Amino acid sequence: MLDVTDLYVGYYKDLHILQGVSINAADAKITTVLGANGVGKSTLLKAIYGFLQPASGKVQLDDQSLIGVPTHKRIDMGISYIPQQSSVFQYMTVEENLELGAWTFRGDRARIERKLEENYERFPQLRERRKSKAGELSGGMQRMVEVGRTLMTDPTVILVDEPTAGLAKLLSQEVYQMLVNLRDDDGITIVLVDQEIRQALKIADYVYVLELGRNRFEGPVEEFTDLEKALWV
Repeated sequence: MLDVTDLYVGYYKDLHILQGVSINAADAKITTVLGANGVGKSTLLKAIYGFLQPASGKVQLDDQSLIGVPTHKRIDMGISYIPQQSSVFQYMTVEENLELGAWTFRGDRARIERKLEENYERFPQLRERRKSKAGELSGGMQRMVEVGRTLMTDPTVILVDEPTAGLAKLLSQEVYQMLVNLRDDDGITIVLVDQEIRQALKIADYVYVLELGRNRFEGPVEEFTDLEKALWV
């Protein structure tokens, strides 16, 4: 279980984007964080992943504090992050991009080969295009590469920031289905930040809505079926 309590964090000293935010992400569930631009959704993920150090508050994974733990160590602890902007290396092949996900165990070739094969079984399209330059793929397939690269480290928690930004509707649906499969088939905990409110609510188990860096609403997704609390943004 990922637990964030009373978090204050920002990009400049004494200028906090998040002001006492708390969320709890249960095991093998999709926890969705909604809110308008600038309320701190992406900042929250960066603080959980270690890109930003909180001024105060707690970030814990299974009761173990993550405060002060370097990002690469958080990866070893089972936390991965998929940013909003495409992070594939355009001029590297699909397989080379996937292998970069194995950087923390780069000396273990047998493990790398095993994880590659698992990815190719999960995403047959990537096997077919494994020697293609990643930049030649569609936006949806590039997202698939990012997910596959993330899975190389056997994560238990994946932080996902605006996964369908800039994608066509059909490709967006494929990306959301990937997230559902990770939850249902692999038991992975997902924290999803999104502005595609309707789609995000379709796959969410629990929802938080932020306003101006603070918690505004929270509850199981059933309480948001009419979008009354979500669409105020």
